Amino acid sequence: MYVPGMPITTKRAGTRAIPARAKTVDADRDVSIRAMDNLRRVVRALSTSSRGVSSRGLSGAQLFVLRQIAKLPSLSLRELADRTLTGQSTVSEVVTRLVERGLVTRAASATDARRAELTLTARGHRAIAGTEPTAQERLADGLATLPRARRTALADALDAWLAAAGLADVAAKMFFDGHADARIPAPRAGRVARAGRRA
Repeated sequence: MYVPGMPITTKRAGTRAIPARAKTVDADRDVSIRAMDNLRRVVRALSTSSRGVSSRGLSGAQLFVLRQIAKLPSLSLRELADRTLTGQSTVSEVVTRLVERGLVTRAASATDARRAELTLTARGHRAIAGTEPTAQERLADGLATLPRARRTALADALDAWLAAAGLADVAAKMFFDGHADARIPAPRAGRVARAGRRA
């Protein structure tokens, strides 16, 4: 029965108000699920992208590097590291294998002997012909569109997450930098030299 002055509520018989603490727990759980689901999407996209190029005898990291060099021939190792968002020593390992396979040439610059320039050989161009952007490229390009403040917040959050998980000391190698080199035999010395002259 309504009594004047009594607050009107819409609570139905048999229902209970959800405690504020339970709401907080549910919200925390939802945030954690969002974070894990987004990480799963990244890993799945990278894995799918890497499998898609394995038939060419390349790893996902190698295709990523080859495509960057193709976009800007005569890149230096430092410039390539910047474009792939990795350290020079990390990307240098990938480049060394590509040079050994005759897909990339590394030669001193004509204007600065201290600068080594990277260029695809004819074999390298054939290796990436008709390829689509890798998941790594898409992630890097997408990251570049975010304001610096959001990129900083994202990097800080990932740092804290890995530290809390005890994974902060894991080496930050390039994604899916597998040794797929065995799929395409390295060319003999004579073939490497000819490929270099055609590049």
